[in-house]
Amino acid sequence: MNAAKSAPAAGRNREPILGVLRDLLPRPALVLEIASGTGEHAVWFSQALPDLTWQPTDRDEEALSSIAVWRDLAGLPNVLPPLRLDASADTWPIAEADAIVSINMVHIAPWAATQGLIAGAGRVLTQGGMLFLYGPFREGGVHTGPGNAAFDADLRARDPSWGIRDLDEITALARHHGLVRSDRIPMPANNLSVVFRRR
Repeated sequence: MNAAKSAPAAGRNREPILGVLRDLLPRPALVLEIASGTGEHAVWFSQALPDLTWQPTDRDEEALSSIAVWRDLAGLPNVLPPLRLDASADTWPIAEADAIVSINMVHIAPWAATQGLIAGAGRVLTQGGMLFLYGPFREGGVHTGPGNAAFDADLRARDPSWGIRDLDEITALARHHGLVRSDRIPMPANNLSVVFRRR
């Protein structure tokens, strides 16, 4: 039987992230979550923000199963069944969204996944729609804290295609796809919430 997975980081960061999303997400809105992982964030945010419709996705079958279990347990009408979505793919299984949320993905994935995420946001976001990224970033090539430098080294040792990305590079890539950075919000544990808007 499939079980609901749990990620300690989701329990730690969900309240600070909710505080940002509550202020920034349009209402009502269809929110597309990329790399939903366990599904805990999808349920938590949907419960707190009932005027949003939340579309969780992941590329991993085990994650999709966990999301489905969390969704069933919560019984929330505004959480849609999870979809398989590979951020790096040229086409996604959803044509339009008012907002895209991606939490702790870009550093635990190849750079091609970030490129695909930004390109996909340029394709599916409605006019003025927002892309929300959360996680650790470098800025101007520099880590925001010594803990992040050690974390980056650990990530690259586990998989050379992973690593903490530079926000300037992501911002330039976003601009190329019609997205303009509007917010940079410091978060606990040397993380950032970064928001891009579709022109």
